[in-house]
Amino acid sequence: MNHQIRSTHVLLIDHENNNRGLTETSEALLLAKQVGLDLVVVSDSKEAPVAKLLDYGKHQYQQKKRQRQSSKPTLKEVKLRPNVGDSDYTVRIDRAIKWLEQGNPVKFQVRLRGREHQHRDRAAQLLERVVADLGKAATVQTFDRRSLILQLTPA
Repeated sequence: MNHQIRSTHVLLIDHENNNRGLTETSEALLLAKQVGLDLVVVSDSKEAPVAKLLDYGKHQYQQKKRQRQSSKPTLKEVKLRPNVGDSDYTVRIDRAIKWLEQGNPVKFQVRLRGREHQHRDRAAQLLERVVADLGKAATVQTFDRRSLILQLTPA
């Protein structure tokens, strides 16, 4: 940034995103001072580093904001049927445990079709079994027995 740039020449991109081409670093610094911005090296290259005229504080803020957004936990979904097999059930529980350990909330949903609606109690029991199996790794955020949705957050 500014006087910390050691290269004698830089490929300059001005504050209006116009490519100024190969410019001496001293001239680029004068231009930055006239405009009231900083000269920041965006990428190093073998011949000459690429430098841009921008507000360094604003640039740092936007980078931190992007980094925070990329690290936000995302809601993971697991869809089940009331007559799910034991092996499929264990695979889905193991996957949910992995997601919870990564810090992501998990949503379980039991989907009913046709005559399965007559056995809503089996679907509710399945969700209660999920709560029991994931009791150590997660806490229940919401448990809606009517729409058969269970939402868990990491413990």
